[in-house]
Amino acid sequence: MSETHRPPKNRQLPPADDPLEIIRWALDRFAGWRSVATSGLGMEGCVLLDLLDRAEADLEVLFIDTGLLFSETLELRERLAQRYPRLTLRTLTPRATPEEQAAEHGEALWLRDPDRCCSLRKVQPLAPALEGVDVWFTGLRRQQSETRADIHPVEWDWQRQLLKVHPLATWSRARVWRYAQKHEVPTNPLHLQGYPTLGCTPCTEPVAGAGPETESRAGRWAGRAKTECGLHLPSSTSTADADRTSP
Repeated sequence: MSETHRPPKNRQLPPADDPLEIIRWALDRFAGWRSVATSGLGMEGCVLLDLLDRAEADLEVLFIDTGLLFSETLELRERLAQRYPRLTLRTLTPRATPEEQAAEHGEALWLRDPDRCCSLRKVQPLAPALEGVDVWFTGLRRQQSETRADIHPVEWDWQRQLLKVHPLATWSRARVWRYAQKHEVPTNPLHLQGYPTLGCTPCTEPVAGAGPETESRAGRWAGRAKTECGLHLPSSTSTADADRTSP
């Protein structure tokens, strides 16, 4: 990162509840910086793609195919690629196939050591793709989990030394769903079958009574305290804090 790429001042930020303006502000404020987005193609990730397209962002969108995803998720990826040709969907894959992982680490690693499995199949494939990136757009929201409760729409990631932009940070799940309906955003049909969020097939279960607007991660790693795969574990400080600590 160049000397000029320091934690930015957060003055003149658009309203926190206006994700489209947050994206437009970031694209304008950091024009010339290398920017990417990530999406696991959950509902928030699909809405993020629609917002980026409406903002006329020419970005690479990183999608991790763990080799253990629902077929509906893979089919959705193709629909989104056709819907948003301006965006470049780049698929990342783990070093090892599920079968090779089983041979090296034993069968069903996700049951014995889910953190290790997530590291191998998600965190490690993403790491090299973020090298040299200055701005990272995500679909994270505060209400998704306790570990995300304090995120800011724009914040500095000290660990990776890049800016993270969470345009949907303040939105509720119901608001995301209303947006998806209004703008006819392609979403995963499993959201209508009791899956509020979607990950790998061995670690994702339907939630009884859940609808597409339901705010719940209970179906992810059910029966465990685990709520994050590790891609977005807290390692960042808001731009407000960055103002006080940057030179």
